[in-house]
Amino acid sequence: MAITGLPPADDADVARVTEALQMITPRWNVRILLALNQPPQRYTEIAAKLPYLQSGQLHPKIRSLCDAGLAERTEHSTRHVTYGLTTRGRQLLPVLPVMAAWAEEHLEKPEQPLSAIEQVEDSLTLLARRQAAAILWVLKSRQEVTARALARIVTPDGYWTNIYPPLRQLIDDGLVMTAGNGQPYRLSRAGDALGPVLGALSMWSAGRPLDHATRHPHWGRPAPGPASAAPAWTSHQPIIPAPAVPTQPAHRPGWQPSELFSHAIPVRVKAALPTGGARR
Repeated sequence: MAITGLPPADDADVARVTEALQMITPRWNVRILLALNQPPQRYTEIAAKLPYLQSGQLHPKIRSLCDAGLAERTEHSTRHVTYGLTTRGRQLLPVLPVMAAWAEEHLEKPEQPLSAIEQVEDSLTLLARRQAAAILWVLKSRQEVTARALARIVTPDGYWTNIYPPLRQLIDDGLVMTAGNGQPYRLSRAGDALGPVLGALSMWSAGRPLDHATRHPHWGRPAPGPASAAPAWTSHQPIIPAPAVPTQPAHRPGWQPSELFSHAIPVRVKAALPTGGARR
């Protein structure tokens, strides 16, 4: 069943990516997936790596990840149960450094430095906004669209002015821009740069290799031209204090992709970011 007025292939693509975001965006899910990225472990071993989760929080979240096909429970005996990632769950992990790299470049550095995992969580918060994926898809494929035309595609069965709340939110987030009331909407520089992220999510959700993201019919295309920088915003405070590290050169990120998969959560904090992009 179609959820948008996009062509069937694009509509299915948006639906798959939206479902993928719904699996991993809920609070702590990414951290739990990273903690599970080891040989199968007992529940107590996993809980010891996530001490900030209160008693009773972890089990339902692991169960939801199992239901989503990202994690699996193995009962060796009545007293010996282990949990680990499925092949599908492991295949998702390489998408996380792509998100962190996008945030590193396009989201402004907050007063409190963020770890790479917090970069990923901030990126997911933006992408999981209501109707965000469909709006970004349309603006990428059409380049410029009026609000009324956008509504006919994104919410064909709804009243067209309902497009304004999610559209304004994406503008506030720095992913969409417009010249003013009545003017068409387009992706900002930060929004257009989501190509590797949304392309990778599209490939993963379709069961295809992530390196095929550059072949995505929309998100594999380069930007048509320069766009204005997105407005600045301030991120949430880090959930858990990150360990102090020596200052690193501004031209290098303060984390490496492999650190997302280390045993230590959170990982090292990032270095200074270039100005531009948004964080709320």
